Amino acid sequence: MARKHKEALKPKDIKGLKYLRAFWDVLEPLRDITVHGNREFFMDQYVALLLLHFFNPVLNSLRALQEATGLGNVQEAVGVKRTSLGSMSESAGHVFDPELMVPILESVINQLPDLPRDGRVNWDLLPGRVRAMDGSFLRCLPKMTWAVFRTQSRNRGVKLHLQFDIQTGAPASADITVALGSEKKALRNRLQQGMLYLIDRGYTDYRLFQAIHDSLSCFVARLKSNSTHEVLVDRPLMQSDRQAGVVADQEVRMGSAYTEGHLTAPVRRIVIRDEEGNEVILLTNTNLPAEIVALLYRYRWQVELFFRWFKCILGCTHWLSTTQTGLTLQVYVALLASLLISLLTGRKPTRRTYRMICLYFQGWASAEELAAHIASLKKR
Repeated sequence: MARKHKEALKPKDIKGLKYLRAFWDVLEPLRDITVHGNREFFMDQYVALLLLHFFNPVLNSLRALQEATGLGNVQEAVGVKRTSLGSMSESAGHVFDPELMVPILESVINQLPDLPRDGRVNWDLLPGRVRAMDGSFLRCLPKMTWAVFRTQSRNRGVKLHLQFDIQTGAPASADITVALGSEKKALRNRLQQGMLYLIDRGYTDYRLFQAIHDSLSCFVARLKSNSTHEVLVDRPLMQSDRQAGVVADQEVRMGSAYTEGHLTAPVRRIVIRDEEGNEVILLTNTNLPAEIVALLYRYRWQVELFFRWFKCILGCTHWLSTTQTGLTLQVYVALLASLLISLLTGRKPTRRTYRMICLYFQGWASAEELAAHIASLKKR
């Protein structure tokens, strides 16, 4: 049966360019890069089109974006001329450097306000900003042979390493590596002073813990149950610690003869047991009460929830370019789209807010209705 002919894009299919113009200044630094040469299709224009892709399901392919460059309202809002598919594909996949997006992302991150604070934690007493760390696998297309990560394997993919800022509820930094890229190495390369890192068992490395301590930062890390340790001091537990499920708070020396000297910083081993008898063992170099350490570690799941939003709701799993450069650029623009939602609403992005923005960009919701929705979020 013959495939049904797809109708061409019409101006009425793309609305909501008013909000895109509001963020145009953010992309201005991309216009003056030297790589453009005598090209008439600029990187800031492509990034703006990618933002439209994430907020308008009609623009679900590179060809759809190319067709959009022929519409008058898009040309006026983005400043783009009608562009050929070949020019867009070459520019996105080989010419535009994704790393040029990093300063753009950082400028938006620095504008994000802190979310309302959990009253159970005295955030002013924490040793620094709280960051949750994790990596997530992004599956690639079979034709992306550069993304093969096992010999004689048909699997293709890359790994997104993310630092998630708990106070703002948004990503703080991101790196893309090969699928088997080391999460420990990615964190070590991004260590900063004055941070409190929340990390899972996959990051267990005493040299990494020592590097965090040496960088004048702190960590709360989950340990494997068979981690070798020597108890130096059993710290007394408060009633509030017991109510939080803490059954042990010990000053310890970690490691065996094989890892001797890898971790010399003073550390505490905190054991938390739930009502079913399951135990979570945490290691930290902070002096915070055990109940606060237990509570802070629960915030590590925020990065997992962001990955779910990023892949399942924002939909950053449909690739518009098959090159490594194009994929990386698309991931960075997806992060920018998420950050702009947070900047617009003052809250973490949700499915409901994202749906309202998409309805606006499709012309189903009015500007007044979107503004009312955003105002209701800020009141909360």
